[in-house]
Amino acid sequence: MSEKKKHKVFVNGAIIPQFIADSIAKHSTKTSIGAHDIFLGQVRNDIINGKTVNSIEYTAYEEMAEEKFHEIRESAFSKYNLTCMHIYHSLGSVKAGEICLFVFVSSSHRKDAFDACRDIVEQIKANVPIFGKEIFDDDSFVWKENKE
Repeated sequence: MSEKKKHKVFVNGAIIPQFIADSIAKHSTKTSIGAHDIFLGQVRNDIINGKTVNSIEYTAYEEMAEEKFHEIRESAFSKYNLTCMHIYHSLGSVKAGEICLFVFVSSSHRKDAFDACRDIVEQIKANVPIFGKEIFDDDSFVWKENKE
């Protein structure tokens, strides 16, 4: 792995729509980009054992997680022809309906953008030590399992 600059991934609370829109807008001057692909992970109000999820409280082994994010980023740049990439993940409380994961990749062509974005999201789910505590409407909770 190269020793490229590590990017800060974690944000406190939900990732707001204006942040996402601003991120997209900043790329309009990069005229070598022909495609963007975006993944937005949103907290669902699942019903588990008759209880409704109101929010997820995210925690992480931050130093280890940031290192894993860096490895995923570097791997994607070496595997795909990407112009740029941004990954943001929430820490703390995120309510049902709010965004907790934002992956934004750009490339000259759509195939690399599509393939890279999916690969990055799958790598995050499989390898990054982030934990979610699903908080129910009665304030009880369960630890979230990573599913598809």
